[in-house]
Amino acid sequence: MTDDDIDYTDIPEIGEDLFEQATFVSAKQLVTIRLDTDVVAWLKRNGRGYQTRANKILRAVMESQEKPTKKRTGKAA
Repeated sequence: MTDDDIDYTDIPEIGEDLFEQATFVSAKQLVTIRLDTDVVAWLKRNGRGYQTRANKILRAVMESQEKPTKKRTGKAA
């Protein structure tokens, strides 16, 4: 079968609006870290997404300590 033989009629076309709604997702790295029990309880207190909250907190601290001329590239070191 060649590409020309494939029937694409049941697949919707991708419109420009898809790209307008797209968001950048940076690469993630799986790590294991030990935190105090009360810190984990505090992060989990607001329900799902506690790991994302921890990441945002750590990012805010990291960015507050960076030099103003340094820009984040989103690439892992």
